[in-house]
Amino acid sequence: MATVAWLLGRRVASWRPRPPLQPLAGLINQRANSLLPVDDAINGLSEEQKQLRQTMAKFLQEHLAPHAQEIDRSNEFKNLREFWKQLGNLGVLGVTAPVQYGGSGLGYLEHVLVMEEISRVSGAVGLSYGAHSNLCLNQIVRNGNEAQKEKYLPKLISDLAAVPASRGITAFIVEKGMPGFSTSKKLDKLGMRGSNTCELIFEDCEVPAANILGHRSKGVYVLMSGLDLERLVLAGGPLGIMQAILDHAIPYLHVREAFGQKIGHFQLMQGKMADMYTRLMACRQYVYNVAKACDEGYCTAKDCAGVILYSAECATQVALDGIQCLGGNGYINDFPMGRFLRDAKLYEIGAGTSEVRRLIIGRAFNAEFH
Repeated sequence: MATVAWLLGRRVASWRPRPPLQPLAGLINQRANSLLPVDDAINGLSEEQKQLRQTMAKFLQEHLAPHAQEIDRSNEFKNLREFWKQLGNLGVLGVTAPVQYGGSGLGYLEHVLVMEEISRVSGAVGLSYGAHSNLCLNQIVRNGNEAQKEKYLPKLISDLAAVPASRGITAFIVEKGMPGFSTSKKLDKLGMRGSNTCELIFEDCEVPAANILGHRSKGVYVLMSGLDLERLVLAGGPLGIMQAILDHAIPYLHVREAFGQKIGHFQLMQGKMADMYTRLMACRQYVYNVAKACDEGYCTAKDCAGVILYSAECATQVALDGIQCLGGNGYINDFPMGRFLRDAKLYEIGAGTSEVRRLIIGRAFNAEFH
């Protein structure tokens, strides 16, 4: 008993108060803000494309990253319009639009890179960017007549001004405020919160003939011909989400300790890191190479469906692995892992579900054997 008391006394005497530890969530988020480097030498990017990524990453860390968690929590981006104007000043709202209308005149690979970097910070804002720059603006570039391009593109490239929609089998450009056009209540979504979604309501809506997009009775062509490029550009979203997961999970594994060592040194965690990284890099090569082919005029429905099918499903799996790496912390909202998973799942549904994409790929092979 005396020996036990003596040992206990020594421990008490040697104890000194330690300074309070910084909350782990704050420490990880602080390290994630520095971002993991992306090896674009492996990705085969040009110097200009590398600079585009770096410029976007720096801008987004300053202007979007501090708000990403709150956008998800509140399902609202209060500074959206100001942020959109800043994107317009950077020249990325009209990445694929001709220079004569105020666009940057770049290709789909650059479009994917911007989509990836925005989604790396906020999947919701990345989705809104994809809808604006591709579903809206790029459709007018591809299908609009000269008068429509001169009227709408400069506004869309610099700020939000119009929303494209289709009615029946003819596509129209419908402007906010047109008689008969309204929107329903904002939907409360599982993920992509802050990228507002609602039903569009057309009640005796009158649209001038000058606003026909493409040709009369060719609206299906306008819609379907743009789907391939939509799927390609939106595939940048899962890439950005996967990179964000690595940005947060890898530092965590090298801060968190168990049994006297960083948990990143456990073999199972090394396996998780390897799986997450290789899934991301395999998806990147596929998406980037299909984008390069489209820029060279070779665009196939099979591979445009393939890039978003594979990237979306990999992003969901990487998000699940990221949560597993953080253990219990991955399941609480002090960390953004739950947001990444909820955002990633959307890409298995939007722009045609995974099931539809598999049909497209399967039918493409079948058509070769007719």
